[in-house]
Amino acid sequence: MQEEVLPEQILIWTGENLKRRSLGIFLASMLSLCTATGHAAGIKVMCDSPVAPALAKVADLFRQETNNQVSLACNAGPAIKKRIEDGEVADVVIVEPDFVEALTSSGKVRAGDRPLVGHVGVGLGNRVDSPAHDISTIAKFKNTLLGADLIVFNSVKSGEAFAAVLDRLGIAETLRPKIVRTAPLAIFEPVLKGRGNDMAAGTIPLIATTPGIKLLGPLPGDLQSAIPYTAALMTSAPQRATAESFIEFLLSPKAKQTFAANGVT
Repeated sequence: MQEEVLPEQILIWTGENLKRRSLGIFLASMLSLCTATGHAAGIKVMCDSPVAPALAKVADLFRQETNNQVSLACNAGPAIKKRIEDGEVADVVIVEPDFVEALTSSGKVRAGDRPLVGHVGVGLGNRVDSPAHDISTIAKFKNTLLGADLIVFNSVKSGEAFAAVLDRLGIAETLRPKIVRTAPLAIFEPVLKGRGNDMAAGTIPLIATTPGIKLLGPLPGDLQSAIPYTAALMTSAPQRATAESFIEFLLSPKAKQTFAANGVT
């Protein structure tokens, strides 16, 4: 004879099953969340400072699309090269091609394709409270330099390019008493502390994003010397798959558009 089930038992049984079902759904949801989070990865990218403002925005786009975090470690190219040679570990490095070649030779960077991220041009800037100067033509650019009280540029690639421009214009000796050469990232300090008609020559993205400095414009005409930057996979990359997908993303139309809008063309 079948045992009679009381209504109270039905309610209790149903309630317990609802609790169990709810708990199961909750645990499944948590497992799904943990699994999705587990697929996300964080990579470290070491880069030369001139590409940093644009690269930060591209890295944010990559995070939005993939949920993968990108940590940027930016410094002057020679400093990045030395940090890597001294043993600092990262997933991707973005520097000038000659630095990549040296790091490949020392075994720090994988051999193979090194996609071009873009070029950074050289420009001229002064304090935001200083008069604006038209440097859109070579003649106007030359006259602007001759009227400066101080001209600051660095001792690495962009500075060497600017020094070559002064030689080409035939005004290097005339301007010599006004010239200050600095470490790669120290070109703005003398201008910001100055009170005269002081100018800094350097990479356009850094001039455009430094507080207190305004960009007068790029070097005009064929005086311009664009500096290339390439991306390479580090030999010891902890997150190789994510690093490779990030390098691929750098070449996407969306990334290229963002780079171009921030001075890396």
